[in-house]
Amino acid sequence: MFIDRVKIRVQGGHGGNGVTAFRREKFVPRGGPSGGEGGRGGDVWIIADSSLNTLLHLRYNPEHIAERGMHGEGSNRSGRDGEDVEVRVPVGTQIFDVPSGQLLQDLTTDGARWLATRGGRGGFGNAYFATSTNRAPRYHQQGSEGEELELQLELKLLADVGLVGFPNAGKSTFISTVSAARPKIADYPFTTLEPHLGVVDLGDFRTFVVADIPGLIAGAHEGAGLGDRFLRHIERTNLLLHLVDVSSLSGRETVADYQAVNHELAAYNPALANRPQFVVATKIDALDEPERLE
Repeated sequence: MFIDRVKIRVQGGHGGNGVTAFRREKFVPRGGPSGGEGGRGGDVWIIADSSLNTLLHLRYNPEHIAERGMHGEGSNRSGRDGEDVEVRVPVGTQIFDVPSGQLLQDLTTDGARWLATRGGRGGFGNAYFATSTNRAPRYHQQGSEGEELELQLELKLLADVGLVGFPNAGKSTFISTVSAARPKIADYPFTTLEPHLGVVDLGDFRTFVVADIPGLIAGAHEGAGLGDRFLRHIERTNLLLHLVDVSSLSGRETVADYQAVNHELAAYNPALANRPQFVVATKIDALDEPERLE
């Protein structure tokens, strides 16, 4: 299942508490304070991982809390720091703050790391508070809480070429022919229900990536046919291939379809309307009226 949008809650670990302790050794009746400080809480990192292509693994695991720091001990021993938590996401994931909607980070390279929340600071033990006038303090400090955020993760696929067109225009057939991608292909609209990526091998160790998104319909930029969710997957492309069904049996108006798709692209993001675009006539084997190509 392809999931490209999830909400998660991340929280840094709580800092460990300091401790009140005194040195107790034979022949040392007044050893003084020896309470150590608590360890700091673990951090939460979000890391881009090229082996992932969906956010499905986070849909049912939305909470990520780092380990708390351990409490301090006597003999001036500090508590152990909490372990960090790593949340792995596909390359191309954007991170938004839920309350404000602000874009916090865009992870576009494999291995990119972003510190989402910091762990709390460990509290001081009573040894820290000893002074020349207070040589035996009997108090310590509590550890502080870790930072907490509610985040929305949205995946934007990284591809060189994007395929656009009306449903059943032949986009899936095209990508399955030029690459090893195997989307479902059938003779009815909306066969493709999720984006697909295909890698095209040009030889000499040269490749490029093609993104096939579900077909667009009128009102796609406003969410019709979930178009607003799919269109973002071609925002990072360098080139668009606009596939238009010119077959006589389809009963479609070729020019009207072409104009409608371009209208949806411009309405969703004006930059897409200015993206270099090649028009590809499909299903010409079922063309009975050659003038439809003009």
